[in-house]
Amino acid sequence: MTFEEMFQKATGYGPYPYQRRLAECGELPSVLEVPTGLGKTAASLLSWLWRRRFALEDVRGSTPRRLVYCLPMRVLVEQTWECAVTWLHNLGLLSGDASFEEKRGRQTLSEYDPWRENGGADYVPVHLLMGGDVDRDWDMYPERDAILIGTQDMLLSRALNRGYAMSRYRWPVQFGLLNNDCLWVMDEVQLMGNGLATTAQLQAFRRMLGTSKTVRSMWMSATINMGWLKTVDFSLDHDAPGRHGLAHEDKMQEELQPRFNAVRPLHKAGFTASRDGKDEADLLMEHHKEGTRSLMIVNTVKRAQMVYSALKKKKPAADIVLLHSRFRPHDREKALEKLLAVPGEKGIIAVSTQVVEAGVDVSARLLVTDLAPWASLVQRFGRCNRKGEFNASGEARIIWIEPPSLNDPKKTAPYAVEDLEYAGKQLDTITDAAPVRLSPVENKIGYTSVIRKKDLLDLFDTTPDLAGADIDISRFIRDADNNDVQVFWRDVPEEGPSETEPGPLREELCSVALADLRGSKRRFWKWDYLDNRWTPAGNIYPGLVLMLRSEDGGYDREVGWTGGKGRTEPAGTADRPQQDANDRDLLAAKGQWQTLAFHTDGVVDEISGLIGELVLEDGIAADLLKAARWHDAGKAHPVFQDALPRPLPDDSKFWAKSAGGRLIYGRRHFRHELASAISMLLNGQSDLAAYLAASHHGKVRLSIRSLPDETRPDDEKQRFARGIWDGDILAETDLGGGEVMTGTTMDLSYMGLGDDAITGPSWLARMLYLRDDPALGPFRLAFLEALMRVSDWRASARISEKEVQAWME
Repeated sequence: MTFEEMFQKATGYGPYPYQRRLAECGELPSVLEVPTGLGKTAASLLSWLWRRRFALEDVRGSTPRRLVYCLPMRVLVEQTWECAVTWLHNLGLLSGDASFEEKRGRQTLSEYDPWRENGGADYVPVHLLMGGDVDRDWDMYPERDAILIGTQDMLLSRALNRGYAMSRYRWPVQFGLLNNDCLWVMDEVQLMGNGLATTAQLQAFRRMLGTSKTVRSMWMSATINMGWLKTVDFSLDHDAPGRHGLAHEDKMQEELQPRFNAVRPLHKAGFTASRDGKDEADLLMEHHKEGTRSLMIVNTVKRAQMVYSALKKKKPAADIVLLHSRFRPHDREKALEKLLAVPGEKGIIAVSTQVVEAGVDVSARLLVTDLAPWASLVQRFGRCNRKGEFNASGEARIIWIEPPSLNDPKKTAPYAVEDLEYAGKQLDTITDAAPVRLSPVENKIGYTSVIRKKDLLDLFDTTPDLAGADIDISRFIRDADNNDVQVFWRDVPEEGPSETEPGPLREELCSVALADLRGSKRRFWKWDYLDNRWTPAGNIYPGLVLMLRSEDGGYDREVGWTGGKGRTEPAGTADRPQQDANDRDLLAAKGQWQTLAFHTDGVVDEISGLIGELVLEDGIAADLLKAARWHDAGKAHPVFQDALPRPLPDDSKFWAKSAGGRLIYGRRHFRHELASAISMLLNGQSDLAAYLAASHHGKVRLSIRSLPDETRPDDEKQRFARGIWDGDILAETDLGGGEVMTGTTMDLSYMGLGDDAITGPSWLARMLYLRDDPALGPFRLAFLEALMRVSDWRASARISEKEVQAWME
């Protein structure tokens, strides 16, 4: 299928020339600059899909398996997701399910299971990464094509090994997969702030430190300055080859002429931004025309809520809409649907923040906007007379409002004073905002934090410090005044939730600015992975997921997060997920007894399949296979075997999986994978294989450390860590495949620093060598770790009782 044929079938119309050139070029460019409304999303997504599925074999082979589509705002994610699933459905690559029209609706996003609906590797699933439960299991199939669409918070935090709103023990898997075999597409980069610098630095680090599979990055916007990408380690020559945009043949397209010449008279309001929103409400009422859409874009959520409240008091006949980022998903989706609806007899008046500034395909006759940086204003202008539909009548109009003072940073927040001054000077020189009359973006971005190589290497270790804290990455994700946490409400007693209270679903979560919670008298609870319970949240930092009591309120379905009083009803009740914990492994077998040898054979089968699909070199493949064979050897430890429910199917065998529920160990914080890794070193296996076995639950990785409240041996001099004690004995064990572990006595000398006379370098020294080895490095090492872990998950999930019985017989 040619690109034009595929594009036509997916979208219902033919591609623009620039879209075709993008798909068919020799090497994908790193920068795509195209005016708003001309199909950047379709260009990037369908170009990747065509190159991956329909191009010549050498192009398919050089195109990464995963498309990672990164957006600055949640509302843009949902709209992009809907486009992607629609196009794939039209191509027959999504699902043949007759209920597709229901599943693609915004209100049923959480019901869409990409793997269940698609049924296998012939299809291309589309995954959401916005927190909650929607993004679960996308990492189960690293050998298959997939599209991941998410916010920069969710995607960049995972790419930095500190994934927001997810189990900390799954961080390394997604870190490995998002830094290997991916095409990253950053859309609307002018809104990304510090996150833009992080994407540039990550691409530079992948070049410097090496990856197992190719990773490319593409930055897109209608307004982009190449200087924005010039971070400390980024090389335009090596990390950003090629720039793509419109050519003369594009601009001559007859259907595009009205867009390029869209008439947008520009006026300055006769007042500055008010303190109560009344002037803005009067302006909207005065200039709104029945049967049309009027849109006001302001710079902060609080200002949007204030203008909306003032407008509502005037009781306009038009439908009024409020849209910003502080809504729960269902309420935000309803507001977006109202905004995008065809205006009725009285029309629509919408008040929004930057969430509609880019990516949302909406057009208004009247646009009122706060003064903003020039790149943002150019994007906002694209929401007025978007397709040139008002060119003939000349009714389109843009009115901009200046802040009360350009000398006070508090009055210009969240933008820098100099950026607004530059934008104001540009506005003073024009009277019409038609695309052909707008000057290019020349202002620079001043990044407040730029991640360095040392920071990235430090982030590879996911072990929290002794106080339970982690390295704060929020400054690398967004600007300091634009960081969020996610909150949800539950009916729990005044003293707080029990340890059995499940985690949140996506539809329960509401993003809240960190500044709105600090100093609050409300009580918040966060999940403690070490103690396996909900604990009061003292130190609140970006990326946390916090539980509030419904009685403590703070949310209104019409205006979103307010911080006010009044009960907030919980959202979503069914199938809430169990929380992960240090002493709990969520992805276990489906309640079937399995011997250690049987389970190991299944994992080896899975890893062998991945090695073949991904074409890994022989040395690496051998270490992966050895890790798979030994990964559960530590389950021969008496503490694990004693925790299994009785009676055992056969007392003479070592068992890896039981038909019972959660295991309660005789030693607190016991981790069988540490025993596996130590036994491997003591039996002459490689450091890499031992690391891959140790890390297959994400709970033992670079360091071996005792935890404050774990069970201690009576002898104070006896070493202990994670339930493993010096001198513990693992009996001779059948590991399957004809391999047997001889009886092994645990030696925790590896906990020390430096070299031991008998065991050699410490565990930490060995692991740091692997991380820093030029032949491996953090990205390759994490990728192998991910392959090992998903093989274990898949082997555990696929087993049926019939398979177990057949093997045992």
